[in-house]
Amino acid sequence: MAITKIHAIQATVNKAVDYICNPSKTDESILISSFGCSPETAAFDFKFALSKTNQADPNKAFHLIQAFMPGEVSYKEAHQIGIELADKLLEGKYSYIVATHIDKGHVHNHIIFCAADNINHEKYHDCKKTYYHIRHMNDELCSEHQLSVLPPTDQRGKTYKEWLSNKSNSSWKTRLKNDIDEAIQTADTYEDFLDLIRAKGYEIKGETFDAKSLKYISFRPLDCAHFIRGRANSLGSEYTKERIKERIEAKALIQPKKRIPFPTRKKQLVKDFSSQKLIDTSEEKFEQNLGLKAWADIQNLKIAASSYSETGSIAELEKQIESKSVLAKTARNSLVETERQLKDLGQILKYAEQYQSNHIYHIRYQKSKDPDAYLRHHETELLLHDGAENMLKRFGISLKHFDIDKFRNDYNALYAKKEALQKTYKSAEKDIQALNRKLDNLNQYLDRTPGQEQTLNRKLEKDSTML
Repeated sequence: MAITKIHAIQATVNKAVDYICNPSKTDESILISSFGCSPETAAFDFKFALSKTNQADPNKAFHLIQAFMPGEVSYKEAHQIGIELADKLLEGKYSYIVATHIDKGHVHNHIIFCAADNINHEKYHDCKKTYYHIRHMNDELCSEHQLSVLPPTDQRGKTYKEWLSNKSNSSWKTRLKNDIDEAIQTADTYEDFLDLIRAKGYEIKGETFDAKSLKYISFRPLDCAHFIRGRANSLGSEYTKERIKERIEAKALIQPKKRIPFPTRKKQLVKDFSSQKLIDTSEEKFEQNLGLKAWADIQNLKIAASSYSETGSIAELEKQIESKSVLAKTARNSLVETERQLKDLGQILKYAEQYQSNHIYHIRYQKSKDPDAYLRHHETELLLHDGAENMLKRFGISLKHFDIDKFRNDYNALYAKKEALQKTYKSAEKDIQALNRKLDNLNQYLDRTPGQEQTLNRKLEKDSTML
């Protein structure tokens, strides 16, 4: 991607040429090319061409700057693109010098061309139309050289809210309803539903049913500034908190009944062994010591029974693992999306601050009586300003509604959401590990294969009477 700026030179052509042809800026003058003149005699060549025109405007030359994104193009290629732009724009009529500067972090071309052409002796007409013509040719050259190109800016700028909203193919209300429907189908309880919705990156309020709770449940997506109420005239009658809970409970009625777990004893005779791993009794020391073997068998039975009693059945344990896996995957996907938005917003914040810091130089440049001299003294600030301005437009930011504090607040809010999603994801992963350990213990203890569910359940119940 390259950006362009052009202004007229009404005096001191020789100083402008000396500035752009500085050996320390142009790799010891290697990156300098010219047409219809030479860098050493350009001021005299331009004066000769100007003497042949009858037009009275004071412009002696024009100074065109073509700046590239850092790291996107080599010095040699940038210089070639500068020559191609000068040739396409000036059509062999105007004398010009192209100098590529490499002393800054961003490679950029300076093109100075005579205000009068050598063929018809007419002055170059600089206006908004000709500037957009330059922009168009510049974009074409960037495309030919496989560089990025700025999107068209002939439409009004988008607000940050519009930019975020348009990043999705569907409306935010439709996305929210789809996410709620998906969570209802996955969740076994209303609490599971809330966990899943939060894992998708939504903020929730008013979700409880106590007397102090808000009347409506409300959701706020990642890319929405305000909460959306779950009520009939907003999302629809199927998305109130009461109806959501009813839909989850109705789904549970048509599913197979869960096996009732062991009743809780008033006084536990054994501690919770479910977090332990089974003892491998195939080792030689257990074969040689029957007492040690009997102790290990009882310990393994305690571990297996404890794992089984907490879940009710192996099928229920597998279902819990599946449910937690969905929660972890959902939280992970939302975390990736949030991190991507944080990256984009971080760039916006960077360019917003860069634009604001250097905007004063842009204003002074426009008001300067000698813009070329001002440019030579504040080239870096002006290029940084223009680069930031174009990048903000590329992100769809309206410079008329510029609010750095809002960008910073949005970034902080996204960062807080990222931390909450990380917490949900890590918690779900930890639960999955614990549940998988229980399932592995049961499968190992029972030497389980598919289709043995009922037999294994009876075996565990029978063995548990030994405890």
